[in-house]
Amino acid sequence: MPAITLDRRTIGTLEVSLTGLGCNNFGWRIDATESARVVKAALDSGINFFDTADIYDSGRSEEFLSRALAGRRHEAIIATKFGAKFDERRYGASRKYIRQAAEDSLRRLGTDYIDLYQIHEPDPNIHIDETLEALSELVGEGKVREIGCSNFSAEHIREAQRPPGDPSRAQLVSVQNEYSLLHREPEAEVLPECRRFGLAFLPYYPLASGLLTGKYRRSQPLPKGSRGETGFGPNFFTEENVDKVECLIQFADERGHSLLDLAFSWLAAQAGVASIIAGAVSPDQVRANAVAPLWKLDLDDIRKINALLVPRRSELEQLDA
Repeated sequence: MPAITLDRRTIGTLEVSLTGLGCNNFGWRIDATESARVVKAALDSGINFFDTADIYDSGRSEEFLSRALAGRRHEAIIATKFGAKFDERRYGASRKYIRQAAEDSLRRLGTDYIDLYQIHEPDPNIHIDETLEALSELVGEGKVREIGCSNFSAEHIREAQRPPGDPSRAQLVSVQNEYSLLHREPEAEVLPECRRFGLAFLPYYPLASGLLTGKYRRSQPLPKGSRGETGFGPNFFTEENVDKVECLIQFADERGHSLLDLAFSWLAAQAGVASIIAGAVSPDQVRANAVAPLWKLDLDDIRKINALLVPRRSELEQLDA
């Protein structure tokens, strides 16, 4: 049992831990044995939400998660995704492919139901109604409990809403998009739409590819093998962002917290956020992520943090030039 009771929030009918474990590292970065150690550490720390996708290392992430949850499936809320290109034949959000993708994921996950089944990205070639009707069939059969989406714009979210008077069609309950202290794009349109329709929001890349862990500092070399050094993920490693990180580190340190605590706790304070999806390659990382949102930020904290991230006057002048 975890020593600390972690916050729980809801995604539709699902009750999930405020910190979720992103399983995108399983396979290509850590093997089955290490993946199992990470999953065990998560469960033992009170994390019950595990987010993966069929394309993560060509299905091996789902397979490794299945092995790691052997005997403990009942403790886990499993979210997976479909629709991104698996290979030359398997991709998209058509009725026919959704059925195949779901059956393949169920087999790899070693389970007879998926808790949260997510459209990985919009399919411009398939009308959203066809996609949602196919997902509704899976819900009706008990193979899927709730449905969500990822990488959807505000317009996509509006288009996906269930028509009034049609209770037979399953309704999206969540949106999983990139969001962090250094990537605020969802605040303009996506988060307001999530609040409008009552959708849970699931931030991914909450640590800006590691820049918000505190291990990247001004005038210091990038850690060997880190995402910053290898160039994996979005390019957050700009001089401007490193300067912002130094300010954030000082803010957190003055209050007896780490930058990691700040990154998670700031997201946890945003209306609509249900679970913060963070990857990990070691049990220690999982344990640190689990307790990071325990810092309860107040409105004054949020105001001061946001002020630290506003471009300085000299930067604004350069933009206007």
